[in-house]
Amino acid sequence: MPVTIDAIRAIRDAAALLEGDIIRTPALPVRRLSRATGAEVYLKLENLQVTGSFKVRGAGVKLNSLSDGERARGVVAASAGNHAQGVAFHAGRLGIAATIYMPEGTPFTKVGRTEDLGATVVLEGADFNAAREAALAHAEATGKLFIAPFDDPHVIAGQGTVALELLEDVPDLDVLIVPIGGGGLMAGCAVAGHAMNPRLELIGVQTALYPSMARALKGEPPGGGGTTIAEGIAVKTPGEITRPIIAEHVKDIAVLGEDQIEAAVLMLAEGQRIVAEGAGAAGVAALVAADGKYSGRKVGIVISGGNIDSRLLSNVLLRGLVRGGRMVSLRISISDRPGMLSEVSGLIGGLGGNILEVYHQRLFFEGPIRDTELDVVIETVDAEHVRKIVDALTAAGFQTRVLSNRMN
Repeated sequence: MPVTIDAIRAIRDAAALLEGDIIRTPALPVRRLSRATGAEVYLKLENLQVTGSFKVRGAGVKLNSLSDGERARGVVAASAGNHAQGVAFHAGRLGIAATIYMPEGTPFTKVGRTEDLGATVVLEGADFNAAREAALAHAEATGKLFIAPFDDPHVIAGQGTVALELLEDVPDLDVLIVPIGGGGLMAGCAVAGHAMNPRLELIGVQTALYPSMARALKGEPPGGGGTTIAEGIAVKTPGEITRPIIAEHVKDIAVLGEDQIEAAVLMLAEGQRIVAEGAGAAGVAALVAADGKYSGRKVGIVISGGNIDSRLLSNVLLRGLVRGGRMVSLRISISDRPGMLSEVSGLIGGLGGNILEVYHQRLFFEGPIRDTELDVVIETVDAEHVRKIVDALTAAGFQTRVLSNRMN
């Protein structure tokens, strides 16, 4: 799908087809992130989409294209969660039976929401590729139509409506950063983006555990593996249709580590009050990792989805507190006699620390019988505040060490 009149017409037709069935998500200017990076940053908030992800766009265009006979047979899809919800949403709206295969480690929130939309969910395989093979086998055995998550012209056209809307709202963007899994979103955005603004610089983002498109474009064998916070872009084999489009239009693909993507999820939640899944936050991670490269330029970032498991988000937030020195675990050596716990808590409280948990270790302590250890979890202001508390405890004769040692 090179940038031709027919290609951009397909994306505009997709936008007209989807109108009224999905949300035209906002392009939000973000001052805090702009100040931090030196760029003028706009976030395209697909996490606010009707199913919490851009995937509902491509799925809607594809399902609307089916014949009456194809609709009657039903559809089957494979997905890490977001494509599943997109297919389930439109299948329910159009009266089409849908069976969705998901990897066994798919977040509960994505499984539950897909089932709530009326689809039958089958958890099979350790990753997307295994789930896809199972879905293809099911489609062949039953005669149902397989709905590809990214490697389909209708799906690509639907995903391209993201950039169409963004550039209608912010036509003078210099840079557009888009996460890449199989490449459907980036391929559609590339076609729309360069049709509307030929000077637009397109940057893709992948996780280092699944750098399949980046490797393929370098002539290296694709692949990947491992558990990632960005399961929405955990694709081992990029699309055959999407690959040449991305090769033609995309300037670079940033490959990021898990810590960088996790930090971006935290940054969006704390700094912007935006809930993004790992894949959705990948573009922000790429901007931060660029370390001022886009300073003075107008940058658009697609927040591709917000379907993050509540427990995972909770862990990200708590780990952020620990790394920022706002929550710390201390191990304090004390004499095992009355008044010691009171003295320790008084020192901590007197310096403004808030004690959240205390564990009094006697049985598994290997020191002298009349000594013991306290493990204390404290809420603090920052790393400097932690150091002041540790110094005060040490000065009072209480040997103290920090157990949570990943503070900035």
